[in-house]
Amino acid sequence: MSRFDTYFLMKTADVLDYARERLDLFDKNADLECKEIGDGNLNYIFRVWDKNSDKSVIIKQAGNYARISDAFKLSPDRNRIESEMLQLEYKLAPGLVPMIYKFDEVMACCSMEDLSDHVIMRRALIEHKKFPLFADHITTYMVNTLLMTTDVVMDHKEKKSLVTNYINPELCEISEDLVYTEPFNDNKKRNLVFPPNLKWVEENIYADEALRLEVAKLKFDFLTNAQALIHGDLHTGSIFIKSDSTKVIDPEFAFYGPIGYDTGNVIANLIFAWANADATISDTAERADYCGWLEKTIVEVIDMFITKWKAAWKENVTEVFAKVKGFDEWYLNSILADTAAVTGLELSRRIIGMAQVKDITTIPDQKARVRAERFCLTAAKDFIMKRSDYKYGADFLKTLKSSVEKFPRS
Repeated sequence: MSRFDTYFLMKTADVLDYARERLDLFDKNADLECKEIGDGNLNYIFRVWDKNSDKSVIIKQAGNYARISDAFKLSPDRNRIESEMLQLEYKLAPGLVPMIYKFDEVMACCSMEDLSDHVIMRRALIEHKKFPLFADHITTYMVNTLLMTTDVVMDHKEKKSLVTNYINPELCEISEDLVYTEPFNDNKKRNLVFPPNLKWVEENIYADEALRLEVAKLKFDFLTNAQALIHGDLHTGSIFIKSDSTKVIDPEFAFYGPIGYDTGNVIANLIFAWANADATISDTAERADYCGWLEKTIVEVIDMFITKWKAAWKENVTEVFAKVKGFDEWYLNSILADTAAVTGLELSRRIIGMAQVKDITTIPDQKARVRAERFCLTAAKDFIMKRSDYKYGADFLKTLKSSVEKFPRS
């Protein structure tokens, strides 16, 4: 009998023993060390390495509660979903996700490729680093993983089987609450509105009934639209990156949902990076250069996605009615509308809701943070209310720039 035959939440010493006993990655005489490296909202992440070689591994364990709050009781099955999702994505988008070595159902943990030579993208963007290949990499990842798991490509029975396999009610409930409900519903227990902006949020978000109606429509689409197997949490904190490599991680929120939920999350978090740079880079030329790169990247993500999507559609679509003239354009336009809407939802929930982003919260100057939050929320409303107007990357950038102009720099 092994103590790892029964689930328990591991500490650093336990993880070392687990690596020696349950993984075949290291030599018997390896001199192993372990360090907890995760600071996310849900799970426990450890790095184990051999001091005498270049061998290392990441071990990620799911607990029964979210780290962000004990209010979220969760099934450790999310680690199974993440492991299977990464293995599927590795086939669909090779090189753009880490390799999974082992999934342990009993201990609710997975062992995967160590990406210590990469950095978390959000952290790098806050440090104002550029990644010229990101737009190309992330659009390949999204097109390959999203289109190839839809009914327009897959056998319908096979797709429905995947829908069943990726039923993820507890993680979906977090999104339903934190993204689609509480930021627009004045949840005083969990919303974390920056106090200097509270009155503005009350007047411009909570009191906007037209906005709440559109969010209600979007919420029920999220609940019912099993369009593709989505990552479900595709922000810059779920991406490891370096100059020549992009790796998408943490698909534990994966389920069959609207494609625009992934694409919109990417755009919103690039906007957060823009807001941070605009607020924190004091040199005018340096600020213009970095914000200009982010603007170019926002446009490229949308436009490259469209181009690659159209090419992959022609090559891979099997559903006979998806080949009806005009259907491809209607389908893509619906994705772009959802992308705009989710951009607005993500901008809103990361400023108003409980799961906030360091791009905004680390802005040291209070007036600059107030301004950044207000132009992000103003853009968010346009993205949601006018979502059918977005066809190209330039349309997304135009909304950002026009919203910024409404709040001149003091």
